[in-house]
Amino acid sequence: MRHGRGPGAELVPDEVAAVVLPFLAGRGCRWHSAHMDFATAFRRETLAFEAAARRAADAGTSPPVPSCPDWSMADLVLHLGGVHRFVIRIVEGGLTEPPDITDVTVFGLPEDRTNWPTPEGGPHTGAVPPGLVDWFAEGARALEAHLRNGDPEQRVWSWSRERTAGFWWRMQTIEAALHRWDAESALGAPGPVEAALAADAITQTFEVMAPARRVWKEAPPGAGERFRLRQTDGPGVWTVSFEGEEVRLARLDGDTGPCDLELTSTASDLMLFLWQRMPADRLDGVRGDRAMADRYFTLVPPV
Repeated sequence: MRHGRGPGAELVPDEVAAVVLPFLAGRGCRWHSAHMDFATAFRRETLAFEAAARRAADAGTSPPVPSCPDWSMADLVLHLGGVHRFVIRIVEGGLTEPPDITDVTVFGLPEDRTNWPTPEGGPHTGAVPPGLVDWFAEGARALEAHLRNGDPEQRVWSWSRERTAGFWWRMQTIEAALHRWDAESALGAPGPVEAALAADAITQTFEVMAPARRVWKEAPPGAGERFRLRQTDGPGVWTVSFEGEEVRLARLDGDTGPCDLELTSTASDLMLFLWQRMPADRLDGVRGDRAMADRYFTLVPPV
């Protein structure tokens, strides 16, 4: 492994893996968001992400990302671009096992990677290389083509219990929205996540990410804690409880019954709260025991 940063530092496969892998382990459940136009949402979010990255590159900077303290803008571009290439390899190859991340061709890296970031040594302090943004954009458009033209029922490997391409369409659209918000926050005031996508991301958090994060981080067992999220810009209401190792999302009666903490805000703000981008005191409404907001992240540790 090549250590350190600086002009000419090479991006070797295991270093790419260190950027990509935070989203590549765990468990999940069945993808069931056929009503969502993920291709259009993915394109919107990745174009906005690219625009933010190019603003930084054109200014000759790589600002720190407040919501990702160990990363600058360049690190964030490398991470998301690497994840996209990883997923492309899975769906293009119809893989039923994870790709070999020691194979540098997985990531479609250009020969000239001068001044590209590596994940070791702290946030990349040099400017965002324009070639890095070009590489990201190429990969994003390639993955978008799969979302637009591919079969969501294609059987492929994933870290989820759901082994379909559709799992990746949903996961990568949500991740693109989240990191677009991160990138814009590094430059100023970020725009919200579109309400329908944010609402789906909340459901996906409780069905997929929360159970996975509890396993990855060996979270303590639940003791019946019950949380409710209520959307102000749509009909969404989610009531989730933690019973032992189980995460239980109420469906039909989610807006009734007692709960320890109820949070009310736009779907975007609620999504960002669940991903620890927005504190509870910035939401529109908090009812119940405010200490339970911290308890939620003990039960669902960050990754």
